[in-house]
Amino acid sequence: MVKDKLVTIAINSRKFEEPKGKISYNRVVELAYPDFAQFPDATYSIVYERGASGHAQGTLSKGGSVEIERDALPCQTHWRIMTT
Repeated sequence: MVKDKLVTIAINSRKFEEPKGKISYNRVVELAYPDFAQFPDATYSIVYERGASGHAQGTLSKGGSVEIERDALPCQTHWRIMTT
């Protein structure tokens, strides 16, 4: 992957680099909980802030995705995720 095509995001205060563009619900969960596939019935609550233009904050539902584009600290997208 080319470095300038990556975006830094923070999930539960941990930083990750992801390709610029859309990030899916499953990918966010996978980053936050690497063993999530072992718990197929688990449900996750995902909220974000400092998102892409027009979607600065919100919730990400199962099956959904959201655009990530900001990569300059401290303007990275912040995610909070927890099992519910």
